[in-house]
Amino acid sequence: MKNEIRILGIDDGPFVRGERKNVLVVGTIFRGGHFMDGLLSMMVRQDGNNATPQLITMVSKCKFKPQLQCMLLNGIAFGGFNVVDVKKVWEQTKIPVICVIRAMPDFKKIKQALSHVSQHEKKWKLFLEAPPIKKIGHVYCQWIGITEEKVYKIIAISTTHGKIPEPLRIAHIIARGIVMGESKGRA
Repeated sequence: MKNEIRILGIDDGPFVRGERKNVLVVGTIFRGGHFMDGLLSMMVRQDGNNATPQLITMVSKCKFKPQLQCMLLNGIAFGGFNVVDVKKVWEQTKIPVICVIRAMPDFKKIKQALSHVSQHEKKWKLFLEAPPIKKIGHVYCQWIGITEEKVYKIIAISTTHGKIPEPLRIAHIIARGIVMGESKGRA
C-alpha cells in the first residue's frame, strides 16, 4: 500500500445541544497523511436521521470517488445523534468505511442519551449492528469493506501529526474554524 493513497476524512462542526439545527460536516481528501487534495461539505440535522443519505450523496458526487481507498469518519454519528448506517454507506458507495474513535465509547451512557432523541430505537440498533470496535494504534476503530491489515496500514500512513489521522484532524480544524470563526481544541 502506497503512502499516496487517497483518503476521505469526515468530521462535523460544533453545535449547541438541544437546538436541533443543521450541523456542518466537512470532508477532506488527502494523499496519505501529507497532502490535501480536496474539500467537501454537507449539512446534517442535529440529532436527525439524514446523515446516511447525505454522506452517500456527498461521496457519490465527489470527483475523487474513483480514487478513494477509504473514508474515515470521526465516530459513527454526526451532529449529536444523527447516526450513520455504515453498512449502507459501504453497500451504496463501495468505498470502505473506517470509524475512528479517540476513546472506547460508554454504550450505557450512549443508550441513555439516545432515549432523549427521536427514533432512538432505530439509532440504538445502528450502534448495535455496527462493526466491532478494536484498538488500532492510539485510537479505536470499527470498519467495513476492508481488511484489518489494511486498516492498520491506513491509520499508520495517515497519522502524521498527533494521534488522529490527518484527514480527520484537518476536517475538524476546518469545520470548527468555519462555524466558530476560529479553530481551537483538539481534533
